[in-house]
Amino acid sequence: MPSKRFKKALELVDKKKSYSLKSAVEVLHKFPKAKFNETVDLAFRLGVDPKQSDQMVRGTVPLPHGSGKVVRVLVFAKSGPSADAAKAAGAEFVGFEDMIAKCNSGWNDFDVAVATPEAMSEVRKLGKVLGPRGLMPNPKTGTVTDDTAKAVKEVKAGRVEFKVDKAGNVHVAVGKVSFTPPQIEENARAVIEAVSKARPNSLKGAYIHSCTISATMSPPVGVDLKEFAVS
Repeated sequence: MPSKRFKKALELVDKKKSYSLKSAVEVLHKFPKAKFNETVDLAFRLGVDPKQSDQMVRGTVPLPHGSGKVVRVLVFAKSGPSADAAKAAGAEFVGFEDMIAKCNSGWNDFDVAVATPEAMSEVRKLGKVLGPRGLMPNPKTGTVTDDTAKAVKEVKAGRVEFKVDKAGNVHVAVGKVSFTPPQIEENARAVIEAVSKARPNSLKGAYIHSCTISATMSPPVGVDLKEFAVS
């Protein structure tokens, strides 16, 4: 059974309507709040076939106001300048063979993994461990690099990754309910534009079928993407 708070939120939204991004965020802001700082999430239903390798939708986008989340970073790097730079930039965990062994034993107490190209020869072997959790370093998302300091700083400042799931959906956290409506709107705008630009060249027909914004414990609010000229 829906909670009283959820029912009150439902009364504030027209489920048959798609709102402009600004209006959708304003509706979300009026919802009764939970007892914790809920995450605000954008959800896209795409017209791609994720089984086709040329229709994969994936990328990263820096959020203007950060994600509101404390991001714990693991950096795979051999002792030397890259490892030292990662530590100086604030990475919580830095190492090579020791960290690979920990991951193989089932440890995953981190949110993002970064690796130097040199380390990737061994880190690749963690594919079955890190891959299913979405934690595998990838050059396309800037997490395989010799410039470990830059990667750590960007991730901690609020750079988020998006990737289409098996059902053709994309979910991206765009902040916390404690953010001001303009902050949530600007973060959401950055994500919508990034997902729009990630349209596969091979795709025929409509790309983004629908978009909604919601908080962890709230109903979704439909977002009209006309202002973004998404096809």
